Amino acid sequence: MFTGIIEEIGTIDTSAPAEGGGARLAIRGPLAVSDATPGCSIAVNGTCLTVVDLPGDDSFVVDLMPETLRRTSLGRLSQGSQVNLERAMRADARLDGHQVQGHVDGLATLLERTDADGWVELEFGVPDALGPLIAEKGAVALDGVSLTVTHVGPASLGVALIPETLRMTTLGGLEVGDVVNIEIDPVARYVERQLQAAGLAGSVADGVAAGALQEAGVQA
Repeated sequence: MFTGIIEEIGTIDTSAPAEGGGARLAIRGPLAVSDATPGCSIAVNGTCLTVVDLPGDDSFVVDLMPETLRRTSLGRLSQGSQVNLERAMRADARLDGHQVQGHVDGLATLLERTDADGWVELEFGVPDALGPLIAEKGAVALDGVSLTVTHVGPASLGVALIPETLRMTTLGGLEVGDVVNIEIDPVARYVERQLQAAGLAGSVADGVAAGALQEAGVQA
């Protein structure tokens, strides 16, 4: 489990294909490896990965299986690429962001960037299936960064980055057309799944709408 509060920006030392269609990355991150052991979890651009080796040079090694390459942007990384890093949260730590599992739901594409006085507003296109699961003022993780959604469209979302986020993460360097890993609030996943399993998605929405009409004094 993670919080979406990035601890440091790491650098890809090496990226190489692995057997079975996977890949192996060596990532330099002095803070991330300061208390790391083989088998521990580190989020790389919001993707929970298992440390398989610690060469002893402030870097750690992870393996990417084909599913990870298919669902995330990690396969696009090359030597010198910068990545957001976060160690797994401690059970006695403050949850300063939101609950992030490191299980990427898909890719979001930057559609528009607006630079203000120290701030940056970003508009992302998201897969159609994820659009209904994102709520205005709700939480979302983009490349592992916990952010508040400023507005939503049918297949888009907006976020605003404060100077600290620009300083501590890679999001400030994004350009239109770039893609990021997106993880929606995990609660939305489970609610959707339960509604689907019970066949209630439509009836629940209808009931909510009818209740709202009744409260407003309108006959459905």
